Amino acid sequence: MKEKNNLTDFEWQVLQASLSIPLGETRSYQWIARKIGHPKAVRAVGSALRKNPYPLIIPCHRVVKSDGTPGAYAGKMDGKKAKLLAIEQVIVRRIKP
Repeated sequence: MKEKNNLTDFEWQVLQASLSIPLGETRSYQWIARKIGHPKAVRAVGSALRKNPYPLIIPCHRVVKSDGTPGAYAGKMDGKKAKLLAIEQVIVRRIKP
């Protein structure tokens, strides 16, 4: 399988940081920017997440706006991000004692 490796180092850092967000939880674009050492790169974080070549593996849907609203998913405001988060929260409630 050919790897989709046309991402910059910054974009890979963003994707790696999103992997650290636990199932059913969210973090803000600002949180990601700070975590990777680029606190002013909030919009660039969003752009990097939009390029995520592995959305089933790298949970970019767990990254939300600072006010807690979902924002776009795969560049679209169609409610998919909120649906994915709701499904994850159900899973977490079912598997946690």
